Amino acid sequence: MPRINQFVLSAVIFLFVISGYSQETTVGGQLQVFQRTLKLMGSRFDLTVVAENQTQGDAYLDMAIGEISRIERLISSWDPNSQTSKINQNAGVVPVKVDQELFNLIERAIKISKLTQGAFDISYASMDRIWKFDGSVMEMPSEEAIKQSVAKVGYQNIVLDQGNGTVFLTKEGMKIGFGAIGKGYAADRAKALLLKNGVASGIINASGDLNAWGTQPDGKDWMVAIVNPLNKDKVFSWLPVKDQAVVTSGNYEKFIILNGERYTHIIDPRTGYPSKGVRSATIFTANAELADALATSIFVMGVETGLDFVNQLKGVECILVDDNNKIITSKNIALKEVETQSR
Repeated sequence: MPRINQFVLSAVIFLFVISGYSQETTVGGQLQVFQRTLKLMGSRFDLTVVAENQTQGDAYLDMAIGEISRIERLISSWDPNSQTSKINQNAGVVPVKVDQELFNLIERAIKISKLTQGAFDISYASMDRIWKFDGSVMEMPSEEAIKQSVAKVGYQNIVLDQGNGTVFLTKEGMKIGFGAIGKGYAADRAKALLLKNGVASGIINASGDLNAWGTQPDGKDWMVAIVNPLNKDKVFSWLPVKDQAVVTSGNYEKFIILNGERYTHIIDPRTGYPSKGVRSATIFTANAELADALATSIFVMGVETGLDFVNQLKGVECILVDDNNKIITSKNIALKEVETQSR
């Protein structure tokens, strides 16, 4: 696992960015690093590949962008013509036949919901938006309003028919959405496509949902920066990441204070109440889809339950920062000082 600068963790909440490697980086006049940054799925994507020349690098980057765009068309709930929108439009009416890829994604999401006892739930999209984090909410919503806000939420009401390849939401007005898993899935699929086409090394960073593989052209590990969210131009330290996904959920930007308590924008889909106790949850595991889902889940579960949960999962580690800026790690992560690198 990466070594983490303990001072950095105490001072900041995680935000991951790719270090700015130059396209002139070469080894023996062969391999170079090529990068592109653009907006996809409503978020910033930083794409990095290693290739022999500009033409090849651009082709790889275009390939990754095409794959991410394809997935967006499949899972977008904003596009009225997407299969996801058709599922939502027919909630409580009829099952909808979907591509096997979408069926499998929903099936995996439901498995995570069962594993987390509903802390993760793609039917959160059914939730009424009674909480606002723009300063307009000055008092707690009523208990009845909060209860009603999640009346249509519940992964148990997503019915999958493997034989017919259909998805059915049993309650009228129910919706599913992939905001807590979609970018991670897209990062995984883009990586898989690039590997299939011979890209031995690269990084897909979907606004902090990061999947890295291989190494830099000189054989060194890729480095991921930790920056201060209060000053995003300031890099405190760098982490080596190799053949691993890293995803962080944080509440340091969207929250409200009511009756002296801090409430985050990440809502518990089981209760309708904002989660409390965790300021940042960072997950390290093999793929970004799982890391994406677990980061949100741990946030909802809270420090004690979330940490116990992660410690029971093979191949998953986490670093939590609680509301008091205390750092808590899963059992296989040791916090050690690392050399701070300046840019």
